[in-house]
Amino acid sequence: MGLGAEDLVRIRVVKLQPEAQLPRYAHTGEFGDLAADLYAVAGTTIEAGATVAVATGVAMEFPSTHGALVEDRSGLAVRGVTTLAGVIDPGYRGEIKVVMTNLSMAAVEIKAGDRIAQLRIVRRIEAAFEEVSELVEAPRGVKGFGSTGS
Repeated sequence: MGLGAEDLVRIRVVKLQPEAQLPRYAHTGEFGDLAADLYAVAGTTIEAGATVAVATGVAMEFPSTHGALVEDRSGLAVRGVTTLAGVIDPGYRGEIKVVMTNLSMAAVEIKAGDRIAQLRIVRRIEAAFEEVSELVEAPRGVKGFGSTGS
């Protein structure tokens, strides 16, 4: 049971620099990846505790029905490098830059062509927010972070 043609979302991509790489899935097919890899277009060093915007050298045209989330790559996350500010709205047409923070105690080198993040395509849903005086009770109630004991 694989993906059908109706599941395929076409996203137009412009290379802003010749050496830029289009996002791509490392594994495709029935049990393929959830997100496509994003690549650094140039090298940089992220100092310990620093936050930088790493350029990908690509701009994208999403259909009005979809956008994307930029998420961590586990190989970098285990080294203390995480992504921030990762929402790409359908109307954005500028260069995709990945905001990265180095939480480790040592500088981390990013080389041109390195996979730096994952791009997860999401369907856009617009909600109508309605003010009410109270909410219907649910089993979890007001319990928040750590409410399951982990």
